[in-house]
Amino acid sequence: MSEGDTIRARVERALGARIAAGVVPAGTLLTVPVLAEEFGVSATPVREAVLELQRRGFVQPARNRGFVVTAVDAAHAEHVAAVRELLEPPAMRALADARPGLDGAREGAARIAASAAAGDLEAYLEEDRRFHLALTDLTGNPMLTAVVDDLRARTRLPGLAALVGSEELAASAAEHDELLDAIEAGDGDAAEAVMRRHIGHTTGWWAGSPESAAE
Repeated sequence: MSEGDTIRARVERALGARIAAGVVPAGTLLTVPVLAEEFGVSATPVREAVLELQRRGFVQPARNRGFVVTAVDAAHAEHVAAVRELLEPPAMRALADARPGLDGAREGAARIAASAAAGDLEAYLEEDRRFHLALTDLTGNPMLTAVVDDLRARTRLPGLAALVGSEELAASAAEHDELLDAIEAGDGDAAEAVMRRHIGHTTGWWAGSPESAAE
């Protein structure tokens, strides 16, 4: 990866996290020069990052002005969550059956919890991404990891910013340790259930919608 690619990826992750979490709301106008100044980088990697966010549906071009953050499509969010539920919970069940070594996973879960407690949503989303992709990678199926990564990259969580400091965000963060407990115990039912509940937050709490205690 070249230096330019590294810069582009950094801008894409940071800006994508802000949009995904609702920190940068729908309708916000983004311009490459302003973003380049904010991130302290040249315009080229910023433009490339924004074009990738356009591909993901996070922004759309605004003629002669820049890019506008798109509104969240509830149906799209449901579709993404439905596909993730077909893939990730069974993968976590398979891990529980295999009971692989989970070196570093507890540290990752701790970083997620710390980011949630600090209200650092960019760090929260990045640590969450790393944690889940690392677990998925343990299935030994790189295609599955790539598909899950792409689905997660398309996920919008507009209610997440409002959850900073809430019991819901703390509970969501704690589910990572709960998932690890289930995998280490070889409890496939529990591992699958925790992962299904966790994905459910993308159309529940993290989307600004209520969830029942049963969920």
